[in-house]
Amino acid sequence: MRGPGRRLHREGAISRSLAIAISFTDAKKTAMAAGMMSGFMKLLRLALLILTLAATSLAQNSSAVKPSFTLEQVMSSPFPTGLTSAANVNRIAWVFNSKGERNLWVADAPDFAARQITHYQGDDGQDIFAVKLTPDGKTVLYARGSEVSGEGHVANPTSEVKEPKQQVWAVEVETGKPRLLGDMGCPEEDCEDIQISPDGLTAVWVGAKHHLWIANVAGDKPAHQLTELRGEEGEPQWSPDGKHIAFNSARKDHGFIAIFDIAEQRVRYVSPSVDRDFAPRWSPDGKQLVFIRMPGAENHLPLIPKRVQPWAIWLADAGTAQAHELWRSGKEMNDSLPPFAAESLKFAEGGKIVFCSEQDGRNHLYAISARGGAPRLLTPGEFDVEDVELATGKNAVLYTSNDGDVERRHISVSILQDITRPNELHLKLGPLTSGKTIEWHPLMLADGKTIVCLGSTATSPAMPYRIALKSEGQPPSREMIAAAALPKDFPSAQLVEPQTVTFRSEDGLEIHGQLFVPRGRTQPGPALIYVHGGPPRQMMPGFHYSYYYHNAYAQNQYLASQGYVVLSVNYRLGIMYGRAFRDAANSGWRGSSEYKDVVAGGRYLQGLTYVDKKRIGIWGGSYGGLLTALALSRNSDIFAAGVDFHGVHDWSTLLGRRLGEDAPDYREAMKLAFDSSPVASVAGWKSPVLFIHGDDDRNVPFQQTVDLVQRLRRQNVQFEQLIFPDEIHDLLLWKSWVSGYKAGAEFFDRKLGQEKGSK
Repeated sequence: MRGPGRRLHREGAISRSLAIAISFTDAKKTAMAAGMMSGFMKLLRLALLILTLAATSLAQNSSAVKPSFTLEQVMSSPFPTGLTSAANVNRIAWVFNSKGERNLWVADAPDFAARQITHYQGDDGQDIFAVKLTPDGKTVLYARGSEVSGEGHVANPTSEVKEPKQQVWAVEVETGKPRLLGDMGCPEEDCEDIQISPDGLTAVWVGAKHHLWIANVAGDKPAHQLTELRGEEGEPQWSPDGKHIAFNSARKDHGFIAIFDIAEQRVRYVSPSVDRDFAPRWSPDGKQLVFIRMPGAENHLPLIPKRVQPWAIWLADAGTAQAHELWRSGKEMNDSLPPFAAESLKFAEGGKIVFCSEQDGRNHLYAISARGGAPRLLTPGEFDVEDVELATGKNAVLYTSNDGDVERRHISVSILQDITRPNELHLKLGPLTSGKTIEWHPLMLADGKTIVCLGSTATSPAMPYRIALKSEGQPPSREMIAAAALPKDFPSAQLVEPQTVTFRSEDGLEIHGQLFVPRGRTQPGPALIYVHGGPPRQMMPGFHYSYYYHNAYAQNQYLASQGYVVLSVNYRLGIMYGRAFRDAANSGWRGSSEYKDVVAGGRYLQGLTYVDKKRIGIWGGSYGGLLTALALSRNSDIFAAGVDFHGVHDWSTLLGRRLGEDAPDYREAMKLAFDSSPVASVAGWKSPVLFIHGDDDRNVPFQQTVDLVQRLRRQNVQFEQLIFPDEIHDLLLWKSWVSGYKAGAEFFDRKLGQEKGSK
């Protein structure tokens, strides 16, 4: 029994006990009736006090005590991205996104007093990315604008009559005066490629129609297109002497590595073949290039079976443009190209080449000599490596991993050769950070000893940090940079620290999650499953390094403050639990085996004494939206309501546009894809749902939601919708995030039957 009825039941029991005691006293002392009246009144007042305290205690135990912070407050911290450093001075720069207002900040060692150097105003959806400092640290280059679609349209979430542009800018640190270098006009995922020449005078980037553009950093001459070659150009890399630019030229079914000679204005291709070449990297002396080679496209291959993706590392002589194979992967599934292969490939000092491989089932770093021989494992253990950066001097590598802490990221260092520079003697093989903090994107500054990164905790949002290296035997510590930029009313003290939990799926697979339990919760109340997107992602017990999931973590904290138990499920297909977990059998459009983990999460919640089994909801975005829709269509008996952010609902229509009909199992594959989709089981959908989608989504077509809504209408399923005209997948406006999350919280309040006082 819950609510007022239970309180009345307890109040009645207390009153009856008092009546028995009073009756016994009156029978024994009838001669003192008048005196007993006074005692009776005292007892009555005591009884009323007891009833008041009991009612208060019951109200507190029936649900969480609601902290007094708003969704806007928990989403108010400035999110840092684009952390970069100067090659020759100890200066860093980064972007702060403060409630949708994006600006550049800089700080200098050793005190790292942060200051803002651009002053763009308003939540206008215009992102800042591809941030680079000139070697002397005096100028910051950056791109500003929104994502560009395949048709060349810049995202316009504020619905401006005139479409905004995507442009490259330079700003002087001391004056804060930005100057336009030229238009960019490339898809955002390819726009991390602004590269500054070693002398700091020239910049090259991928511009319109995927061609290279070049401009003087001084802005004294207009930017111009560097080449008019066939194919889509990308990954430009300056040679150490600044005389050449290496880049890849993607040609659909194959691809080349090209070297552009600036003085002679000519291009040479590096050992061209029928294969796909990408990720060119110069040796420190500029005499060699290393790159990745994969087989070219093959027709008439079956779609359903998963195949090994072999790959190799090739080494080229920069003078002759002739290359040879240095290392080749094996033939097992673990030997396939890992997700972070291009980002991890580095050419270090002493002819050492660093790369990642999953050959032992985990994403680890290896080093191989340019002279050949077997690669050496740098990071042994049951963990996965993510960020990889060469240290100053290029003789050590900084990396992040979940070594010793499967749920978080910490920074470690691996020495590649003997250290000869005195100021680098402090570097050791092993972790630099540990504990309940989270770190990512580590950089070593020009002095070879100062390390910066981005970081967070369970209750502290993402911010830039300095890693303070102490004396022998003392662990490093973190010192926040730009702490004054945090809003004074950010509710860190009112946030909960999520519990890390594990549970088993029906096929025995161990699943990890984070459990947000409202403060004071002891009695049954509402609960939610949260499922992330990607799916190669991992949610952590702290604010996330991705803006999308930093926001999602804030929403889960807010929902917990409103009385919801929230279980964030790291289902199979996610990263950091090994390749076999990330590439699980019969998953995705091949069978949705990952949905078993969502059901297991629901069963886990049902087993908690402080969760009401009839009031469990689910929410998620993108792939999480897909899993939300699967949950509602297959298990409305478990999930009483759902919020679906821009989810995939029909694999067959999504894949049908991308896969060739020449495959021998095309029809079978399309049927399997349909059967693995929410639309296949829509007849079982009973629970209400809120759909949230931007109609300029370039990741998940808006039509996926349009189609599903018509199907639900036909069977009278309750649905609500919040549509953002001209918004994209990763919502560009801060107010769109706030509106979406508020709508989701209010929807769950209405549909999961929150009792008065339980929020």
